[in-house]
Amino acid sequence: MLSLKLYNFRFSLQASQVFMLSALVVNIGNYLYNLALGRLLGPKAFADAAILITFLLILSFMAMTLQLSVAKFTGSFNGAKKDAFLKYCRNLSLFIGVIVGALIVFISTQLQAWFNTESAAMFRIFGMGVPVYFLMSVNRGYFQGEQEFIKLSITYQGEMLSRLFITLAFILFLPFESSELVALGILISLVPGMLPFRRIKTKVLPAIDKTEISHLKKFVIVTAFYELTQILINNGDILLVKHFFDSHAAGLYSSMALIGRGVYFVAWMFVMLLLPEVVKKHKEGLETKRIFFKYLGMISILVTAVVASTLLFPNLIIQVLFGSAYTEVAGILWKYALASALFAIANVFVYYFLSLDRYLPVVVSGVFGVLQLSVIFFRHASLEMVVEAQIYVMLGLLILQVIYFLHQHKTSIHRK
Repeated sequence: MLSLKLYNFRFSLQASQVFMLSALVVNIGNYLYNLALGRLLGPKAFADAAILITFLLILSFMAMTLQLSVAKFTGSFNGAKKDAFLKYCRNLSLFIGVIVGALIVFISTQLQAWFNTESAAMFRIFGMGVPVYFLMSVNRGYFQGEQEFIKLSITYQGEMLSRLFITLAFILFLPFESSELVALGILISLVPGMLPFRRIKTKVLPAIDKTEISHLKKFVIVTAFYELTQILINNGDILLVKHFFDSHAAGLYSSMALIGRGVYFVAWMFVMLLLPEVVKKHKEGLETKRIFFKYLGMISILVTAVVASTLLFPNLIIQVLFGSAYTEVAGILWKYALASALFAIANVFVYYFLSLDRYLPVVVSGVFGVLQLSVIFFRHASLEMVVEAQIYVMLGLLILQVIYFLHQHKTSIHRK
């Protein structure tokens, strides 16, 4: 029995390492996708493509509500009841996805006018894929909750690789609006992202009682609120810049944002492992702070390295990644990376407390997300002003998260 447990532990460790490597490959692939679009299209046309990429990120944060909820509650059920829970979440995801997708299609003309894009059709194509994306996220949440990291990795790889190669092939060989081709590439890439698909084999499923549904809905609402803050903080600046600045400036800003935002996605790889591990330890009544500090330390070291690189070699980084047409924003690249780093570190605190069913940090993040948009809305005389506003807001957010953590730590000591 002992040897079997040790074997399972080693396999679990190897599977998590595979997921980390896979997440790194996915992020690199997404970067190559963005870089290729930037080089092929140029700053002006890339601004429209960047709006679609931003919409995809917004969609991923919305769908992450379902993924995290499924991941958290999957371990609470056994056997047929686990399948019943999965079916319930799939039906819920399709219901929400159809509503959101239909809304995007319905207001596509208004979206074109607000974001000053060349095409409204790109929003209609994008909207068609929303229900599929939500369903895909429930599937991923199941694999994450079961810690089946190999299968989880395959879903991300399939989506990334198909989007990369299909979109580039479309742009190179088809004579249509580039933004519409980008939207079509995103839509088609969702099909490989559904594989492997967890099938429900049990025909007669038990009911999920009202208490369990109530707990799930509470977690979904809180997580949805938090993911909304992620949308505001991560993508609100690009949307506002596209509205207030011309296409050339918006394209420059988008390129800088994609480079600086690499800080966040480096942190995301570790956060995806943090949540199920903390939930499991907390459920077993074990200490969780050691795990938190482990991931916080690794993320802090990585984001510091990224910020230092953008400070020391801004021109080189932009020229290598996007080309000389984008070097106008080299001087403020490190500032954007710093703002992203502050947010990434604050994000670790929020996900940690979210795993422990403590929701005040989520509310704090929401307030600061609205604050960031408000500051940018009223102060956007230059791109540098937009970036500096984010540094100040994210620094304030991180300070408050640290204060809350110290307060909770002090309170737990007194209770003992």
